[in-house]
Amino acid sequence: MANAFSKEERVAFEDILEGFQDLLVLSRHVSVYNTNQTEMARTNDTIWRPMPYVAQSITTTPGNSISGSYQNMTQLSVPSTIGFSKTVPWQMTTLDLRDALQEGRLGESAKQKLASDINVAIMNTAAAQGTLVVPVSTAAGDYDDVALCDAIMNEQGVPDYDRFLGLSSRDYNGLAGNLSQASRSFGNAKSDKAYERNHVGMVAGFETYKFDYANRIAAAAGGATTIATDGSQVDYVPQATSTSVGGQINVDNRYQTVTVSNSVGVVAGDAFTIDGIQAVHHITKQSTGQLKTFRVISVPAGGVTLVISPPIIGATSSPTDAEKQYKNVQVVTESATAAINWLNTAASAINVFWQKDSLEILPGRYAIPADAGTAVMRATTDQGVELVMQKFYDIDSMTIKYRLDTLFGVVNKQPEMSGILLFNQT
Repeated sequence: MANAFSKEERVAFEDILEGFQDLLVLSRHVSVYNTNQTEMARTNDTIWRPMPYVAQSITTTPGNSISGSYQNMTQLSVPSTIGFSKTVPWQMTTLDLRDALQEGRLGESAKQKLASDINVAIMNTAAAQGTLVVPVSTAAGDYDDVALCDAIMNEQGVPDYDRFLGLSSRDYNGLAGNLSQASRSFGNAKSDKAYERNHVGMVAGFETYKFDYANRIAAAAGGATTIATDGSQVDYVPQATSTSVGGQINVDNRYQTVTVSNSVGVVAGDAFTIDGIQAVHHITKQSTGQLKTFRVISVPAGGVTLVISPPIIGATSSPTDAEKQYKNVQVVTESATAAINWLNTAASAINVFWQKDSLEILPGRYAIPADAGTAVMRATTDQGVELVMQKFYDIDSMTIKYRLDTLFGVVNKQPEMSGILLFNQT
């Protein structure tokens, strides 16, 4: 007969789920896509999720025919994988169980670790793949720092709602310190909260959060590097599918492999701009007057190529409909040796900011048999993340084994709607 949970354990599991849900700070501020678990099992836990469409308009007048103006629409998509399988296992003897308090403490520790795993996975994805880069030469300290994140999003047409900013503890405290002095007399709610509780809250359109585990970025070690911007490298052509030996396959259009003069010292995560390549508003296609920011995703062997994000879609030479729709740069100056300018000039904490629809979590589900001699309990949080608790009793050793599990995936569907804020970049 299968083990059964006592009432005390059921109550404890309910408390664990409640605390687990409360701890999922980041997952509440990204979009959630619930998948069909049978289909996911048949596709190696990978599903292609669509990126936002960008349409083009034309000018016409009543009576004029637009018969030759119909354009093809290209739907871009990205692969999303349920690739994180996290568990916290522990065991207790029948002697240990005499102190029920210990069991509760272990469950509390387990839920904290699993919630942290989900939050860290989201933060890592944003920190590694966000392409909107805001370097600030000074330490964190005032409203203007966050307003730069607002500006780069606005200029490129990122929706102005559901924006979030995660700051490292020191950078968050620096901003709170400024707010605490915003009013020289107490009674100002914003200043009082900053002074008394080190609270920042909403700033420049971003709901802010403090991270105690923020990632760090090293100073760029790449030397003087150039890239050709007078040819096909600035005319990446977005495509929904590609034909190979095996037939049509989907294409991940978030990345592009480019040739550079030298990639020695360059590492994944480095941020840069390119002389003469300006960002455009994704809807109007007008230049922002600011250099487009890019991230290094990987550095292939050979020393002369980089995989970067986003791709450089300049639409400069007989552009296709897809290039017109997804154009993201204005090639102001063409050059065979355009300089690459590294933005992470000093090591610092990575502060991440994002629009909710750019990041997505994919909850998974374990198909655990309920009649295999192990007691199983499962529940789902508001975000769709499932938590499974199992218990097994070993009669030989009088030991009870527990495990707490969760299965999920995280994807950055649109890297141009998320980015990083770096301070002390001299």
